[in-house]
Amino acid sequence: MFSKLVCGTLLFFSAVGFAQKSKATNTVLMGGKEVHTYAKLPALNKPAPQFTLTDVNMNDQTLDSFKGRYVILNIFPSVDTGVCSASVHHFNEEAGNLPNTVVLCISKDLPFAQKRFCGAEGIKNVVMLSDFRSDFGWNYGVELVDSPMKGLLSRAVVVIDPSGKIIYEEQVPDISQEPNYEAAIAAVK
Repeated sequence: MFSKLVCGTLLFFSAVGFAQKSKATNTVLMGGKEVHTYAKLPALNKPAPQFTLTDVNMNDQTLDSFKGRYVILNIFPSVDTGVCSASVHHFNEEAGNLPNTVVLCISKDLPFAQKRFCGAEGIKNVVMLSDFRSDFGWNYGVELVDSPMKGLLSRAVVVIDPSGKIIYEEQVPDISQEPNYEAAIAAVK
């Protein structure tokens, strides 16, 4: 009985490991050097994968929390870097002028760091969400699987329409560059 349990457990973990390794990674650049994400972004015109992320008050927020509105996912490694901070500032400025739209700024930063950043920087028009305890990075294909930044999220933008369908996506080719803000904003107008 014990040997069957051990064999079954080993077989299960082998299958899980194979499934994770067999998924096609995506190549992006970090300062000109190749790094890899877990997979490609979810496909256009398909339902957006569900998620549960943590807000700055340690509350769970799901994709369904924003149902019926356009949702812009501004995904990045950390608010404590210049380019990530710039993307939050840019979307914060735009968010106030976008009817029926919410901008979610998503990173692996702890909610405490996100809250500190928003307070210090006067960020009020976007929703900061942390992926520190969820599988968002895997489900959206943006978690980095190698490099010194392994485990953080790559820089990407995904726009979801009020019905929950993905209508725009951009995996920024080099993490050190800002996303195409104009194209993301145009998707909700």
